[in-house]
Amino acid sequence: MVVFALAQHRMWPELANALGFCIAFVVSFAGHRLLSFKDASTTVASSLVRFAVTAVAGFASNELVFVLLLRWLDWPSLLALFVALVFAAGQTFLLSRFWAFRR
Repeated sequence: MVVFALAQHRMWPELANALGFCIAFVVSFAGHRLLSFKDASTTVASSLVRFAVTAVAGFASNELVFVLLLRWLDWPSLLALFVALVFAAGQTFLLSRFWAFRR
């Protein structure tokens, strides 16, 4: 959200959201692999590929909810992003827990 808040005034909000996703992807994978799911039975390479699929699915749902709230319902951008992030975070965690970093 910090990346979005800093970038949204320089580009379309949808692009600022995508930039935030790219940065968060690296941080999130490292955190999940090293902390949340450190006892994963998958290899790092396998987890990375699975997490990439999971993260892209999460970003797609995030962007869909974000655009719906921002463009169609005219919500303020930070509130729309917050709701979209909460929605996508739940989806991403479930896919990560039960597939990408399966124990």
